[in-house]
Amino acid sequence: MIIKVCGMRDPENIRAVEQAGTDWMGFIFFPSSARYVSHTPDYLPEHCRRIGVFVNESTDRILQHAKAFGLHYIQLHGKETPEQCRKLKAEGLGVIKVFSIAGEQDLQPTLCYEGICDYFLFDTACPGFGGSSKTFNWNVLHAYRGRTPFLLSGGITPHSIDALASFKHEQWAGIDLNSGFETSPAQKDAALLKSFIEQIKQKIQ
Repeated sequence: MIIKVCGMRDPENIRAVEQAGTDWMGFIFFPSSARYVSHTPDYLPEHCRRIGVFVNESTDRILQHAKAFGLHYIQLHGKETPEQCRKLKAEGLGVIKVFSIAGEQDLQPTLCYEGICDYFLFDTACPGFGGSSKTFNWNVLHAYRGRTPFLLSGGITPHSIDALASFKHEQWAGIDLNSGFETSPAQKDAALLKSFIEQIKQKIQ
């Protein structure tokens, strides 16, 4: 079970969240986000995979950030095409494509990205780009028959453990955590995360 914590920015908080047992850490390069990273923090995770989050950004700009931050994966939240995903893959980067889900019909676009992306991320549908802090009906994902593994996102909090433990899907690879563990935008409660990660890894093998 991959534990991804997204929306990181503060160097000391990055260090504390990394030590809490996080597997992947996300940095948001979308200027409209409250968690936007405008410059390279003084500390970047050494034991987590580094994920860069982008919305409708050019390939050149993505590659510049990938080099500056030593990114391992690129997470795409906009209208990025399969061709752009291929270009990023050709540069040696992993690619995560995000899909906003309200109903089964929202799974249809994943078909164009099969065999191209390393992971999909399923988030709650909402106006604009970014999280809604709300959870969608995960039962919709039983209609997903793709081969690409996916991460669950959207409104996951410390109270989501039982719901996560009861969710089953053969392509489910991990969870994406953000605002549900924050004390303020881009500032995570590392102790709360550590407790949650320990509990979730006991319940989900």
